[in-house]
Amino acid sequence: MTLLVPFDGTELAEAALQRADEFSDLLGEEVIVLSVVPKDAQYARGHGWLDVNEEFDTDLVCTRLEEQAKAIATDITFRCEHPADRDERASMTTNVIRTIRDVASDIDPSILFIGSENAGQVATPITSVGSPVSEDPRYDVHIVRHPVAEDEE
Repeated sequence: MTLLVPFDGTELAEAALQRADEFSDLLGEEVIVLSVVPKDAQYARGHGWLDVNEEFDTDLVCTRLEEQAKAIATDITFRCEHPADRDERASMTTNVIRTIRDVASDIDPSILFIGSENAGQVATPITSVGSPVSEDPRYDVHIVRHPVAEDEE
């Protein structure tokens, strides 16, 4: 069995990874960290993955996200995926959500850990991946809504 953590480097994604790592220690399950990096420089810069003047390089972004994840939890399997160009009318967020769902379907996690302030709420911002991913009934979902407090680290 596996624990899946979509990871974009945000504070809440870090907290979700830390929580999954704790569960892994208790349950003896593998933690798979998934970063979805669209081939889009503007998207990467908007997420703080690249500086304004840096040349866009998906491998560089994936490496940075992996290093950030492994600084939180060393015993993980890191996976970096790029959304397929499915529907030009779909938003980048929709394509990221589809990629997370596809990977979750492939690996069949026992629990998916999501760092999201908005997952499960009645109104969800259009940029949130938390709610659409958490609605899938094929796996249990652990939603982390608050970053880890410094005294918990």
